[in-house]
This record gives sequence, structure tokens and C-alpha cells, in this order.
Amino acid sequence: MIEMASVDDRASIAEHVRASVGALTAQERKAAQVLLTNYPTAGLAPVAEFAERAQVSAPTILRFVAKLGFLGYPDFQRQLREELEAQLASPLAKPARAARPRSPQRPIIDPFAEAAVANLQGTFRHLSAEDFSAIAERLCDRRRSVHLLGGRFTDALARYLAAHLSLVRPDVRHVPSGIGVWRDRLLDIRRRDVLIVFDIRRYQEDVIAFARDAAARGAEIVLVTDQWLSPLSRQAKYVLACRVAAPSHWDSNVALLAVIEALTAAATERLGEFAKRRIEELEGLR
Repeated sequence: MIEMASVDDRASIAEHVRASVGALTAQERKAAQVLLTNYPTAGLAPVAEFAERAQVSAPTILRFVAKLGFLGYPDFQRQLREELEAQLASPLAKPARAARPRSPQRPIIDPFAEAAVANLQGTFRHLSAEDFSAIAERLCDRRRSVHLLGGRFTDALARYLAAHLSLVRPDVRHVPSGIGVWRDRLLDIRRRDVLIVFDIRRYQEDVIAFARDAAARGAEIVLVTDQWLSPLSRQAKYVLACRVAAPSHWDSNVALLAVIEALTAAATERLGEFAKRRIEELEGLR
């Protein structure tokens, strides 16, 4: 018997709020804004306190929660607490193996394969087509420089995407590790530049600080994160949330890699002849 990997395919509340903004009333959007700006702590407060912070009535908060599909405020807070626990979980807090039976011939391989497939399906199912298209459009705007930054385990993804984008357009810059280097690189970030940041749990404070400083300089932040959303989501213009569960103490980057490969393909297609000529010229230099 092959065990199905345990992957929580629910959209996080923050993902759901972002996707539902268009269906909310003006008052409910105020509640949504407060929740996203102070996520998840605003939603963990009592209804009256949440309402006061959003400057709306308590019934508005309850209607907002109902529109998100919850049976009531306690149900809403229960999921928020679960998300918060997942965000803060250390590798040692994650069970390396589930208790259900596994294939005796492939006890490690099959569960990882199932988890990878589930992560890919869940990620692309919840991915916003509008956000994806807007990001691809900005990657093709040659008036903007594109900067890429990752953390301890995601810097490789930043370098991978930078290597591909630099083949099809100019002014692509990977921000290397090192706080001193990062401060220097802030000098190169201009208003309307794009900064693509990779940040998954447990979120990196130095990565978040750099991105916030870049946002203060006028850069547009594109965040590639997990389904629980990095705190940087408050400053990000666009958020791509990926599933990262794995039958291991470690999270998986498979879905993040697939998303950035899709972005690479979209940007290359949009750049059309410009990208083709650039690749041809590069091939001629080899």
C-alpha cells in the first residue's frame, strides 16, 4: 500500500482574502485590509477589538468571516491559530514520517513523489492568473531592472531565475548573500524596479528587512512564499503562494521551482523576437 503524503491543500486565510477582495463590500474590504496588514494577529483578537481596529461594526466582521466560508468567528480563529503554529514550526517539530503504512519496496520514494505531485497541483490550483500575468508583464518591461533575493534555502531559486531572465532581457541582478552586500545593493534599486523575493518558513528577518527597505525606495515587491505567507506579504504588490509540505523534517521547494519556470516561459514568450535575438547573439559568442 502506497501512502499518500499529507498535504494541506486548503488556501490560507490570507490567500483566500486576497482572492475574494472583489466580492467584498467597502466595509468588509476595510476589515480585509486590517487583517492582511496585521496578519494573523488582527484576526486572533476578539471580534470587538478587530472591529475597532478596522473602524467597522462587529456584525461587519462576522459577515466578512462568513464570506470567507467559515461557520463562525471561533472556526475562523481556529484556522488562524493552526496557520500560526505551522509558520513557527521548526524542522524538528515536523514529523519525518507519518504513521500510516508505506510501500515496503519504496518507503521513502513513493511518499515524496506523492507529496511533490500534491504540492504542484495545490499550488497551481490556487495561483492567481491575474497576479501571474502582471508579474510576467513587469519582467518584460525593460525600463525596469529586476532584482532577485533569496534566503538560506531559497537563494538557489533566486540565482536560477536570474540566470534564465538574464538570457532574455538586460538589467537582471541577483542579490548575493551577506548583510553588508545587501546594503550596498540597495543603492542600485530605483523606483518602479522589481524585486523578486523568495521567503518560506521559517521566515528570514534579514531578507524581509532588505525587501522592506527596497519597497521604501519605490520598488515593487514580488513575493514567492509558502501557503502561510511570509510577513513580507504586507509590503508585497504580488504574492505567489506555493505548497511546501514533504514527508520529512524539511520543506520542499519543488512547487516554487515549477512556478518560476512557468514565469520564465511566460516572460520569454512575451519578449518574443527580442528574446530570440538576444539568445541567438549569445549563442554566437560561444
